[in-house]
Amino acid sequence: MSFFAISVTLFIAMVLEVIDLSKTFPLEIGFLRPEWVLMTLIYWMIALPQRVGVMMSWGVGILMDVLLGSGIGHHSLSFLLISYISLKFYQRLRMFSVVQQAIVVFGFLFLHVMISFSVEYFFYSVTWTMWNLMPLLTSALIWPLVFLLLRALRRSLQLA
Repeated sequence: MSFFAISVTLFIAMVLEVIDLSKTFPLEIGFLRPEWVLMTLIYWMIALPQRVGVMMSWGVGILMDVLLGSGIGHHSLSFLLISYISLKFYQRLRMFSVVQQAIVVFGFLFLHVMISFSVEYFFYSVTWTMWNLMPLLTSALIWPLVFLLLRALRRSLQLA
């Protein structure tokens, strides 16, 4: 049951990640899109580290590469590193308040953006803009909501 619930939440996060906002919202709204998949992975690694591990984050990263059309391994590299760190310190992260966790999630997402930008710069010669940091802010701001929703789901399904 827990694998199914985790898979469904990750699927919903992937849908939110790839949904086209340009038809209904201005183009700039796309830059504010939170990192739904990574936040969902981080939550499940903190809540159920015995169920969600490095291999699952690698697989989700590969799926994100396929969904977004990026090079294979682009997302899985940063997801792998972030999952290793969050699994290493999951007991400490559990003890933090939601606001402190939001700060840690901001740091994880900053690491993700830096790894992603480095890969894109190396292979595609993209340029850096401050818009690259906008998902960090929106993700950190909505982390408490994501945390509370996923915790309520976990408790209602009695996942352990």
